[in-house]
Amino acid sequence: MSIHTGAPAPTLKSRIHGSLLGGALGDALGYAVEFDGMDEIRRRFGADGLTGFEALSGGSHFSDDTQLTLYTVDGLVEALEWANSGVGADVNACLWLAYLRWLATQGEPAPASAPVPQPRWIDGHTVLHQRRNPGRACISGLATGEMGTAVRPVNPESKGCGTVMRSAPFGLVPHITPDAVYKLSADAASLTHGHPSARQSAGIFSLLVHRLVSGEGLAEAAAGVTAHAATITGVAPELPERLQAALQLADKGIVGRRN
Repeated sequence: MSIHTGAPAPTLKSRIHGSLLGGALGDALGYAVEFDGMDEIRRRFGADGLTGFEALSGGSHFSDDTQLTLYTVDGLVEALEWANSGVGADVNACLWLAYLRWLATQGEPAPASAPVPQPRWIDGHTVLHQRRNPGRACISGLATGEMGTAVRPVNPESKGCGTVMRSAPFGLVPHITPDAVYKLSADAASLTHGHPSARQSAGIFSLLVHRLVSGEGLAEAAAGVTAHAATITGVAPELPERLQAALQLADKGIVGRRN
């Protein structure tokens, strides 16, 4: 349960801004040590690892995780723009077009069978054109030129983190039900990753963000989505197990992370 401090609750706009900014900042710290093992990280930054930007020399950069998160936002915004103009739009098609525009920023050509998206303002930001070790499944799934779905998957064996890392925005969409949050996120995951674990993990992460934005505390929200994961039809066996393991590790705090 959230602790009442007497301070006014953050507005929805503030929560959305905080989620996107916090994700980008965390991504930038993670990108600085992405390919280092724990021993190397501790050698460079001490026993607690990298805990702040002041420890980095030469600046910092966010990765493809933030790039794709922002393109997810743009795809959702385009779908909302169509809806506000009175035209129904396929949300997942808008997201697919957004991801194809991201694919072009990475210097990767889409096949002739893929649609040619109309440019949008986000495409003009040069920082989003920098190649930051994009995930192979994200690239290869989009490069098929096929709009992947749960019943017609691309990369059917791919279940890496490339879906989860871009899925926070689905939890930020206001005035939709938790079931809709999960479905939007899982459907979008299918655009690049075909394994059920990838879809389910993305959906659960978006639900976690949705619950936090709705005002739940972290422990309450985490316990809630862990319980929800166990109810998913055809749930990947590792998903509830790993969520429970994450909660147990979090309970141990920083001492547990050092062991």
